[in-house]
Amino acid sequence: MVLDFFRGGGDAQLERIEAQIRQMLLDDRHTFDNAINALIGGTDPALVGKDIRKTDKGVNKAERAVRRELVVHVSVRGTSADIPLVLASMSVVKDAERIGDYSKNIWDIANSGIDLSDAEDIAVLTRYRDRISKLIGETARVFGEKDLEAAHSMLKASDELQDEYDELIDEQLHTEQPAREAVPRALLYRYFKRITAHLMNILTSLVMPIDRLDYYDEAKADRE
Repeated sequence: MVLDFFRGGGDAQLERIEAQIRQMLLDDRHTFDNAINALIGGTDPALVGKDIRKTDKGVNKAERAVRRELVVHVSVRGTSADIPLVLASMSVVKDAERIGDYSKNIWDIANSGIDLSDAEDIAVLTRYRDRISKLIGETARVFGEKDLEAAHSMLKASDELQDEYDELIDEQLHTEQPAREAVPRALLYRYFKRITAHLMNILTSLVMPIDRLDYYDEAKADRE
């Protein structure tokens, strides 16, 4: 599996890289929680905007730091067998970075003046908010602990969740509700889907061979 790269070597540099990736995910959860609560939780977007930008900059900085350390490792201490694993690990940190970007996109909806805290479907929105926040946190845990059984279970559940998002997006595309109601929801469910897909990509690094990385990022009909 891809992250066999991080196992069993007792290499302090690789352990530090792994810890940085896990912290990126925890920071992503913080950004997501702030962003979604600005949209559906009644939080003033202006109050959390600065923190969201600061946290996201930290995630971007961590991504660059991990890439540098991976290059240093393979250049100074690695072998030719490490090269594909390093490249795959760079893909993992990119997924972690993208989760923060999509969370910022959610905040952008709120910052544009949309407030769904009193919406009729607030119970549905809140349920998905809680599921995704938990999924980000669980992915950080599973990644850090290399919990393969949990990774398999989460991938299955998340794959089913993607189907739900497709249905919700389709509903908004065909609704007769005004654009002010439909567009924010269509965007939100799209961002939920993309965040979930990037989390699934990270989980595949634990359970898939290197050539199957990002397997779940494809639509089911397009998977080979």
